[in-house]
Amino acid sequence: MSNVKVDQPRQIIDAAAPTSKAEAEQSQAAAEYDTKSDDIGKLSMSVKVHSPFKTYYDGAAFSISGDNATGPFDILPRHHNFISLLDTCELVVRSQKGDEKIQIAGGIMHVKADEVIVFLDV
Repeated sequence: MSNVKVDQPRQIIDAAAPTSKAEAEQSQAAAEYDTKSDDIGKLSMSVKVHSPFKTYYDGAAFSISGDNATGPFDILPRHHNFISLLDTCELVVRSQKGDEKIQIAGGIMHVKADEVIVFLDV
């Protein structure tokens, strides 16, 4: 009779399962992206792009893209608080009505709680 040892039960780790708090939050946000949505199936955020004398965009959007000193970037709904100086670029605001492209010479972008404010000509 051979003496066979039984191994301790092994924990099976799902490769797709989040392994850190940040990954868990990203997975939760992705799941909410599919369930909490507006009338066309996407999350949105409030975006206002304005200068002292003109408002270029004011409404809901799915994303906004621009350039800063480190390069191009995108802001999506549920983005962390963020503030940046903008370089000369073309801001692209994506909404239900399509893409709104705004040529800018620079500005400041402030993101907080699904609200994006872009100040131009400051």
